[in-house]
Order: sequence, then structure tokens, then C-alpha cells
Amino acid sequence: MSHPVRRLHSLHIRQGHPDFLDLPWELPLEAWSERSPRVVEVPRGLSRHVVLFVSYGATIYAFKETPARVAQREYDLLRGLEDRRLPSVVPVGLAIQTEAGHDSVPDDRPAMLITQYLASSLPYRALFMQQGLERYRSRLLDAMAGLLVRLHLGGFFWGDCSLSNVLFRRDAGELQAYAVDAETSELHEQLSPGQREMDLQIMEENVAGGLADLAARVELPEELPAELEAWQETATSIRQRYERLWAEINRELILQPHESYRIHERIRTLNDLGFSVGEVELLASAQGSQLRMRTIVTDREYHRHQLHTLTGIVAEERQASLLLNEMQEMKATLTRKLDRSVPLSVAAFRWLDERYHPALSQLQKDLGRAADTAELYCQVLEHKWFLSERAKRDVGLDAALQDYVTLSRKQPGIAPLVEDATRAAQEASEFAPALEADADVLPPRSVT
Repeated sequence: MSHPVRRLHSLHIRQGHPDFLDLPWELPLEAWSERSPRVVEVPRGLSRHVVLFVSYGATIYAFKETPARVAQREYDLLRGLEDRRLPSVVPVGLAIQTEAGHDSVPDDRPAMLITQYLASSLPYRALFMQQGLERYRSRLLDAMAGLLVRLHLGGFFWGDCSLSNVLFRRDAGELQAYAVDAETSELHEQLSPGQREMDLQIMEENVAGGLADLAARVELPEELPAELEAWQETATSIRQRYERLWAEINRELILQPHESYRIHERIRTLNDLGFSVGEVELLASAQGSQLRMRTIVTDREYHRHQLHTLTGIVAEERQASLLLNEMQEMKATLTRKLDRSVPLSVAAFRWLDERYHPALSQLQKDLGRAADTAELYCQVLEHKWFLSERAKRDVGLDAALQDYVTLSRKQPGIAPLVEDATRAAQEASEFAPALEADADVLPPRSVT
């Protein structure tokens, strides 16, 4: 098949990434798979644009072709999300091509937005199709609600919130959601109630539509069509979860002058939800003798920051909370044995040396390389809790690890392993053509 000849007009790449000059820039993106061995298949959502993924070592990059003005705008918005530490894919660069024989307006030239693929992530379809992920389906609604709250707190009006525009990462039995598209979005200092309401309405419609598309277009296990139908009827529960979380974050307290302890209680409550508190405002109430307290949250990475400071480990929020709990247990054990107080930093070092690293080394030896080491370790901890509950005693980490390995060998897909992620990509590529064949008749809400 012949393709129009193109040439690379400009290429803007951020520091720390490849120059991508070995890619076939003389061709449109849709033809790259014929010419470049770097093109790979990964689990993905539907898209009305041409999207391909290329691999440089262990890092995968997503290329999306759009007109130059659209690509530049989305690149700038993704940079804004990154600057505000909001959960989204990382923008890497922007390429603009020209087409031989076409003297197009600069803004309409073909361009490619380059982002870094979110490692160990899953599209929503994988949660319904991949064996071993059934337990995460019920977590999807909380993840979507939490994502919208964080984006809205950061002044981000999405304009196209849909399941296909989100990638999910496993997080110690929960899910964390990330925005992967900002084509129709806007960044503001603060969103108005009307903007938030509009985003919620779009989300409800798109989520119900995405589940309907999945049920209609993909061959599913026998029990799933009925489950999906029920989900469509309850998709509004994302809004309900969103509104509860939003109300809790923005709740004001009325304090008496002697109730300063309630300030610390309020901060701990928000920290337990994963939110970092940047400021606390205390204002005189109308009664004069009372104070109104308002907390200003900055992000939902409180435990992630603490874990990284102590150990250097990069993890999701719930993973970090679980690992910090284990360090606190180690600290209590050391304090009791040594009969003196032990700093958490010392306990963290002992935990890394005696538990975390040895366990991961054994798991890699028995199961293979992990796609997400923190999640793998957290799954072992969860399995340890399950075995201990059943045995009515603490079975210990070693016994839990051995039993987890046995279970993972019997039920592939439970552990977050590299080989399972590769298999999921292969399965996704098998049914993706059937989905994409009718993509042009779908409403333009699903963008990777």
C-alpha cells in the first residue's frame, strides 16, 4: 500500500528521552508498523485518532497523530497537569511533519503528540477480560471518583472523562486512575460549581456508554453481560462517591478557642485519605468567639511522599500506606527488643534489608520479573493477612510468600508480572481490530 511522502518539519523532545530520529518520519503514523521494529502492542483503549506505541529499551512511548494546533494544545495542557502534580501521562515531545505536494496551513500540518506510556497500567477492558483481575472491577468506581476529585481540586476541567481516557494501576487491592487525554480540556486556577457539574454529567454519560460498547462489541465471559448491564444502571454511583469525597475535603469546622486538638484530628483524617494538607486557615466566625477552620489540600500523595523519603521506593498511594504500616510494625518490634525508642528511619532501613529486598529477590527467582514490585509485595502482604486470619495466628512472611508462589503458578494473571503484561498485550491486539473497525461510528468521546 502506497502512502503520501512526508518529511519531519520539527521535533521538540524533553531532556532525558530518546531523539526518536530512527523512526520512519517519511511516513504517516499508520504506516510505521510496516517499517519500524520498535512498534509494539500494549493494552489500550479505543481512539478516534491513529495511535501507535514504540519501545526504547524498557520504556514505551505513545504517539498520537492529530493536526498541529490540537497536538500543541494538548501537549501544553499535559505539561500543566504535570506541573500541578496531577495524575496523568507524562508529555515527552511534539513532532510536526509536512506532506509532499500539500502546502497546508502550519496549524493544520500533521503532528504527533508523544507521551510516555504508563508502565504496569491497564485499560478498563482488561479488568473485565483478563483472568485474575475480577477483584478489581468493583474498585473502578472509587478510582474514577478519586481521579475526578484530584483533577477538579487542581483546576482541571476534563471535558471528555470516559473509561477509554483513563488508565488504571493496581494499588494494594485498590486501583489508581490516571488521565491519558486532554484534547478537550482546560486548566483554571479554580473550577466553578457549574464546570464541575458539567464534567460530572459528561462522565456519567460516557461511562455508561463505554460499558455498553464493551458489552456489545467484545466476546465476554458468560457472567459478564448481566454484570455490565447492572453497572450501566449504577454508573451514577461514581458521582455519589465523588460528591461524598469532595464534601469531606472541603468541609469546614467550627472551633472553640480551646479546641486546637481538632486541627490535628482534621489533618490526620485527610492524611488517612491520602491527601497532603498545604495550609490551614482559621477565620473568625460570625459569633466572634469561635473560629472557622478550612484546610487546603495539595495532592493525594501523602504516604507516597513519606515512603519515598524513607526508602526511595516509588509506589502508589495505598501501596505506600501498606508498606509504611509494615515499617511501623518493624519499629514497634525493634523498640520492644532493644527496650528503647527506635526512629522510623532506622526501622525502614531494617525493613528494606530484612524483608522487602529478600522477598522480592525470592519472588523473581520463583515467578519471574515483576512489572510492579511494590504491588507484588503488597499482594504477598495481603495473602499473609488472609492465611493468618484462616489459621487464627500470624503465619509469617516466609510461609505466606511460599503459598503465594504456589497459588500464582496455579492461577496465572494474579501476580503483576512482566510476562503476564506481555500476554495481555497480545490478547488485546487479537480483539482490537474488531473494536476499531467500527470506531468511526462511535461518539468522539474515546481518545487514548
